[in-house]
Amino acid sequence: MPNFFVDSNKQKAANEALARGEKDYMQTGLKARASNTTSTGKTRDRKFGDFRYPVARIESDSDYLEIKVLEYQPPGFEQSNSGQALRLQTSSESLKNNEIILGHIFLPIPESITDSNGVTWGEDSLNGLAAAGLGIASDMIDADSVKSALSAGGERGSEAVKQLSTDGGSKSAINAIFASMAVNALGGNTSAGGVLARQSGAVLNPNMELLFGSVQLRQFSFSFDFAPRDENESIVIKRIIRAFKKSLNAKNGSLDEKSSGLFIKSPDVFQLTYKTGGKNHQFLHKFKPMALLNIAVNYTGAGTYATYDNTAPVHTKIDLTFQELNPIYSEDYDTEEGKEGTGF
Repeated sequence: MPNFFVDSNKQKAANEALARGEKDYMQTGLKARASNTTSTGKTRDRKFGDFRYPVARIESDSDYLEIKVLEYQPPGFEQSNSGQALRLQTSSESLKNNEIILGHIFLPIPESITDSNGVTWGEDSLNGLAAAGLGIASDMIDADSVKSALSAGGERGSEAVKQLSTDGGSKSAINAIFASMAVNALGGNTSAGGVLARQSGAVLNPNMELLFGSVQLRQFSFSFDFAPRDENESIVIKRIIRAFKKSLNAKNGSLDEKSSGLFIKSPDVFQLTYKTGGKNHQFLHKFKPMALLNIAVNYTGAGTYATYDNTAPVHTKIDLTFQELNPIYSEDYDTEEGKEGTGF
């Protein structure tokens, strides 16, 4: 197996310092956990601190990806702080109001950086006969009383009949509707559109439009390569992978003495931010809080199994797939965060 270390007094001293640091870290962690254990010996402290790869000083001009791990906060049924009476609070707003940070993971900027925004549009049709019927119904609904509703419906219906009677195509369409109903009542299988097309070679104008359907939740995929340069970095890499795995999965409450086991709780969520030194990156896009959907770890990133003396893989690859908790709206670009860089 390849060796991490060069046989020199300087390197040996550095190794001993790393070992002492690891021991101190473990002792500190044990003390912290001991101070948060319950009477049954079960711990509720899930904070893991900060991890950084590569283990090197971050300069004021260093670009990196900050991943903040947060305890999920359900949105509930409270009113949104947007001022809209019928808009509910989002998960993102709930996290801002009750932010519980479990730890930070600092990673290099990914080799591939892309963002994609999209919404859903779809075809919709409404022929003239259906539109006339909707107009009649709308007038009746807007009326102040039953009498005025009947009157409004009668007037609108009379006007519609008058317009249809002056259009030869409308007469054919009406005849086709009744003809298809009669044929189907006798066991046939035809449609008004089919009868009209056979009879006159025409179809009802669908008034087709492309209409807005809904918003979409953005999804992001990242790939990171870990190649430890010393024993300390191999330990950090192991902790980073464990932190992602632990935060990805749901919680069954077995470490909580008050849990009955009837329910499971949501996994943790993540806030990603591109940074330059201690500031937000001034060009790259922003993220809303995200859930980690999948993590794939390849311990043989070099194409073959190879480890160092402490059994750490020589090359490890991880693939992460995130999805934002809330959709992006146009107004988000007018917020303080949305004005930075290219926005969301």
